[in-house]
Amino acid sequence: MGYNNSWFKPGRQTQLAITVNCLHAFFLFGYDQGVFGGLITNPDFLEVVDHPSEAFLGFIVSSYNLGCLAGCLLNFFIGGGIVRRPTLWLAMLLISAGAVLQAAAFGVRSPERSRVGIDTSTVPMYQAELCKSHVRGRLVTTEVLFTALGIAVAYFFAFGMNFVGGAVAWRLPIVAQILPAIIISVVLFGLPETPRWLIERGRVQKAVDVMCQVYGAGPEDAYIVSEKAAILETLEFEAADPFKWTNILKKDRVHTGWRVWLAVLALSFNQWSGINVVVFYIGTVLEVNVGLPRSTALVAGGCINLAFAVGSLVPALFLDRIGRRKPMIFGTVAMGLSLMVIAILLSFQGTAREAVTSKITIAFFVLYMIFFGSSLNAIPWCYAPEILPLKSRAKGTSLAVMMNWVFVFTIVMVTPTMITNIRWKTYLVFMACNFAIAPSIYLLFPETARLSLEEIDHIFIKDDVVSDSSASQIGPNSHGFSKSHEAGSMEVRHLE
Repeated sequence: MGYNNSWFKPGRQTQLAITVNCLHAFFLFGYDQGVFGGLITNPDFLEVVDHPSEAFLGFIVSSYNLGCLAGCLLNFFIGGGIVRRPTLWLAMLLISAGAVLQAAAFGVRSPERSRVGIDTSTVPMYQAELCKSHVRGRLVTTEVLFTALGIAVAYFFAFGMNFVGGAVAWRLPIVAQILPAIIISVVLFGLPETPRWLIERGRVQKAVDVMCQVYGAGPEDAYIVSEKAAILETLEFEAADPFKWTNILKKDRVHTGWRVWLAVLALSFNQWSGINVVVFYIGTVLEVNVGLPRSTALVAGGCINLAFAVGSLVPALFLDRIGRRKPMIFGTVAMGLSLMVIAILLSFQGTAREAVTSKITIAFFVLYMIFFGSSLNAIPWCYAPEILPLKSRAKGTSLAVMMNWVFVFTIVMVTPTMITNIRWKTYLVFMACNFAIAPSIYLLFPETARLSLEEIDHIFIKDDVVSDSSASQIGPNSHGFSKSHEAGSMEVRHLE
């Protein structure tokens, strides 16, 4: 038995279709982020927006994130109430409409708007609920690897269009994102809804059909039986102590409020690391601070952004083996050190050593991006949805991504003013943030690698007594899971 509306064969073909479409969605997200970074020094674009001041340029670029924030707010209210796929269709529709409005802009009012965050708060959750625990980290973080690729493609596209000149040099890169949005929307028609959402709505048999389709097995398969039992058991736990968003500061049995804050922190750390100082403004920094010509700065900016795609290979290939906590802690310390060196090197501007130190700065930007790619680029996008209990997963993920966009907007808006006024000291601010993030992760974040989404609940269930006080050492056998649940976990490893 399988999912009747699928365009794909049960098993690996369906899994591949789900993964590729999710990767495509995050490529679009990355392209969407990077496209303005390659265009904000375009003469025709600056003419259209009337050559704004540093502060207003920061607002124009950062205001695209207001649309993302609005999308997350919308998803917070509807994402848990409607199926995942229509939420993604809505995201693609709004992205396409926004691209048309921006590409057709003839003044500062139009290009500053219309981006959405629905896709970024739904796609990781959709992927996480349609894969097995031992590959969840790799699949979700590979999505964010494609964010890096999207940003790099946007930079190199802007570089190529730089030779064309005129309005098309910035309008075409903006409107080009409509094509992937259409492809994603079409493929979604052949993909299933997530079994966890279906069971939560009482459609147990259809959920079993979906699992049979995705995993290429029959309804009596040991993994499918145990997965169904685990989801039902989790829903019973949550129903026994219902969570209300008005009680987010109060404890319930599965510690929903605390887990929501962990998800929020994870995706906030993604921005406090200073990544969008580089993503949005590396072209400007290389021109203004390093002194490169515009065409060279665009190429160098594309290469620097490609570096964090290279770094993102680490979690994409090894995250389920090395865990979540260690790479995040190591990466934030390494990023802090890289930013410290960048600040020191840029402090020599205006001296006889400027020509040498400015060029060395590029190497440390590359190192920073590699470390970011291997840590806070991808892992928080995996950690946030998996740390949340089922009933609050849609809204909790939306809230976490919403806070991510709040900090993107804030950081991107103030960066031009910081670069102009405090110059190299800008990087010291984010150096300090990185050095503060590392101990926070060590002290607050439990390890979730290789645990099913239902097993993660047992880390937090108050009734379970855990002898080891270190949350990072908690494993599936520490919580007295039911035999069927534990057998299901063993079956996962056996099947693959």
